[in-house]
Parts: sequence; C-alpha cells; structure tokens
Amino acid sequence: MPTYAYETVDVFTDRRFGGNPLAVFTDARGMSDGEMQALAAEMNYSETTFVLPPEDPAHTARVRIFHRTGEMPFAGHPNVGTACVLARHGRDKDGVLLFEELAGLVEVKVERDGADNVTGATIAAPQPLSTGIELPVDGIASCVGLAPADIIVAAHRPIQASVGVKFVLVEVKAEALARALPDISAYRVLEAAHPVLQGRLSLFLYVREGGKIRARMFAPLAGTWEDPATGSASATVAALLLSLEGGDSASFELTQGVEMGRPSLLKLTAQRGADGIRATVGGGCVPVFRGEALL
Repeated sequence: MPTYAYETVDVFTDRRFGGNPLAVFTDARGMSDGEMQALAAEMNYSETTFVLPPEDPAHTARVRIFHRTGEMPFAGHPNVGTACVLARHGRDKDGVLLFEELAGLVEVKVERDGADNVTGATIAAPQPLSTGIELPVDGIASCVGLAPADIIVAAHRPIQASVGVKFVLVEVKAEALARALPDISAYRVLEAAHPVLQGRLSLFLYVREGGKIRARMFAPLAGTWEDPATGSASATVAALLLSLEGGDSASFELTQGVEMGRPSLLKLTAQRGADGIRATVGGGCVPVFRGEALL
C-alpha cells in the first residue's frame, strides 16, 4: 500500500492553533489528480498542497494547490506554509524558493531567526493586479447578511480583482464586519446571475483604518464557509488600494480570523512596476503535525 508523508503547519501566526492550517504532502509523485482532490477533502483545510519535481530544474518544485472541491491556480497561505516546510528540509537556496504553479512562477523568501530556525516567509504574487466586473451592492449584502448601507462604495464598488486568483473585494463599515454571515442561497443566486464568475464567488470583506486592515473571507460555494487567513486576497487588496490612491508603493498590516478564534497577521506590500502593480504577502508559520496517508 503506497504511503505519502505529510506535514501540517499553521500559517500567518507565531503560535500553534492560530492562523490558517495547511497540509503539505512533501513528495506527491505517483498520486493521481483524483487522489490529490480526495486527500484535500479528507484533510478538510482551506487548502492542501502537493509537491512535485519542477519542470525546470532551476526551480525548487512544482506545487499543486487544492481546496475542498477543486484546484487553485495560486494561493497565499499554501505558498508560505509549503515554503517553510521545504526550507526546514533544506530545499531553499540562500533563503529563496521558486514554485511552478498554474498561475505562474511564485518566488518565496524564507525568514529565519538568530538560531537559523525557519519562522515564516514572504511571497511575491505571480501576476500584476487585474480587475474584472463590479457586482451589485444589494446582491453582495444579501450574500453576507448585511444591509446595502453597510457596504462602502466611496473608493470602489464590490469588484472582482486578482493577482493570481480572483476574489470579489468589498469594503464594509467597521461595525458591520463582525455581523457578516454567509447565506449560501444568496450566493447561488448571485453567482447564477453572473456567468462571467465561472462558478467562483469568494467574497473578501475588509475595513480600512490607515495602514491597518481587518478582513474576513467567505467562499461557501467552494466548501470554505470562512477562511482564517487569505494571503492571495490580502495581496489583491493591497494592490487595489495602491491603484486607487496613487503613489509608487504602499504597505499594510492585515488581521483576519479573529471571529473564528484563529487570529492571523499578514504583512502586505504593493509596488508599481513596468507591467502594473505587484504585491507581496508574508507572515509567520509554525509546525503542528506530521503523518502518513495510506492510499
């Protein structure tokens, strides 16, 4: 019976049982797509990663990312967590790892403490900021149990945006954030009314207070009722805010997962470049479990 080793980590935190948990299968050679998907559903985390040999030997690995019901082209906490696991196995080169993913090449810089222990990582999103459709305020409000007046539209209306994977970014009033509660029936109605969404409707609600951001993310159609820390969406918010406010660069600290009892801290930057606005996201990572799957 084939066995596959895995490790779990908590990402975007400096302590166990905070942040966003991730399972990493460190050598997925021989696994079928169906087995990867089944294992991701069985682990029941927001995402699970599967490490494979790279197509280009100059890169560290090919990394496939699955959530409970499908494969992701890119995601934030899976890259941070996978990089930390592989760096603890000595797979980085001068603190850098390069991951081949569906959305493109992802560069990850590992952080270590004075005793050379891996403590976290920062990733560069694989694509510049792109924006898509705007969605109706009343439909968005219905999806998360809020009133249309709770949605702030002064800077932007609810808008689909991406730096590698698409989210709908929604600014809300500060007191409304804790009241948000997904309504899966409303999600289905809104998704069906907008075929351009291609079945993906992940809502990232945020409150902006200067350089501090508080956020929550709901994607019940994909099996994630709420996510404790969403690095790819957080990086997208940083890029969007820079695009709206001007300047060459910006940095933010984002807190997520508080309402779930899994507080997470994400450090974000956005910079203007020749091909558009690029973003990074980083944070801590701590090991939790090690085990084997039997297939």
